[in-house]
Order: sequence, then C-alpha cells, then structure tokens
Amino acid sequence: MLGLAMTGVAGAAAAVAVGYQSMAPTGQWYGRTFVGLPPGSRQIALTFDDGPNNPHTLRLLGVLTKHDVRATFFLIGRYVQQHPEIVREMVRAGHVVGNHTYTHPLLTLKSEGEIRQELGKCRSALEDAVGEASNLFRPPFGGRRPAVLRVARELGLESVMWNVTGYDWNAPPAEVIERKVAKQIRGGDVILLHDGGHKQMGADRSQTVLATDHMITRYKAEGYEFVTVSEMMSKSSVSRQPSACS
Repeated sequence: MLGLAMTGVAGAAAAVAVGYQSMAPTGQWYGRTFVGLPPGSRQIALTFDDGPNNPHTLRLLGVLTKHDVRATFFLIGRYVQQHPEIVREMVRAGHVVGNHTYTHPLLTLKSEGEIRQELGKCRSALEDAVGEASNLFRPPFGGRRPAVLRVARELGLESVMWNVTGYDWNAPPAEVIERKVAKQIRGGDVILLHDGGHKQMGADRSQTVLATDHMITRYKAEGYEFVTVSEMMSKSSVSRQPSACS
C-alpha cells in the first residue's frame, strides 16, 4: 500500500511539474525559447502583447519616440486586420513586430492543425499590413507544449518568452507595475507588458503607458540600454560563438 501511495504522490508531482513547465515563462522542458541574456547585461528589451490597440498603442508609440527607444510588439492577427495603420506606424518608427496568433487561444489545448492555422493567419495579417512576415512568435498566456514549438519552428519562427513581467493585464496603477518590474530586474531582461487586451479592442492601457514612460527614464539613468528582442537575440547568438582562441 505504501508503494502505491508513493507512486501516486510521484505521479501527482510529475503532473504538476508538466503543467508548470507548459506555462512557466523561463521553462525549457518542451523546447528552447528565448528569455533574455545572462544576468548582468546592461540591455533591456521592452515587449508588449495583445495589440494593436486603439488608442493606447499610439500613445505608447509616442512615449517610445520621446525617449528614442525601440520595442517589440507581439500582435494579435485579428486586431492587425482591424488597425493595420497602427502596425505600419510601429514599423516606420523602427519597432519590431511579432506573431501572437490570430485569436489568442491557449495553444496547449489546440491540435497541431489549429496551431498552424493560428500562426499562419497572423502571419498573413502581418504580411498584408506591412509587406513582410515576422520571424518572432510568443504563445498566448505563455502556453506551450512540444507540438506548439515544433510547429513554430517549421514555420521559421523563433519562440520568445520573458523573464520579467509587470503583471499589468488587469490594469493596476502605474506605480504597482513599476514596483513589480523593479523587483525582478537583473539586466539582460525581456520585460512583458501589454498595450492591448485579448478579449476586445480598446482595453484601457493608460497605466501601462504611464509606467513605461517612468521606467524608461529610470533605467536609462541607471545605465541600461533599451533594445528590441531581435537585437538582444543577435547579441545572444554572438556570445554563443566559440572565440578565436578556443
């Protein structure tokens, strides 16, 4: 009986671990994802999910322009189709856009065919809006399993997660967002924020816009450099290359 009980406990623990790894932003059980540079880097990548969102994405773009900062936006395809002009403005300003699926489903519950359709429809929406597709992908809610990452790779997409979050999806005050981020910053961070909401267009992201303004001012003063995910990934690739002396 004790053996059966221990087996049951072990099975339950394994199930919890499997579930955790499917959603944990820095988990790597199910395949490699990009989550930032080693601690100590002076680079930070701001990323924003669930846009484009009228009018708050445009207000955020104004803040980023004021500070001469480029960010990375993971966009929902159906919103791209509603406001392609906002996406074109992002690209004109030098920001990087990424694939965040067409409807923002939890992909761990979808078949491979459905995953492929979600990524493909978002890719098409981006191509229609700006003339080219993105090679970056972020799974909604961070949810992934081996099939999700395999389909992404087959479509030529690099999967990007995060290691710092502002917990801003329920629109807390700006100071709360800033405090949450400050507790996690170590350098080399990919910060998750939201310029939109997956449930509907027009989600109030005014506090995220304000928090972003304050955080850029603070971390620039502390000597950090804001870069896009693509720029950070490029540096990561270079750092993994063997040196001439090795």
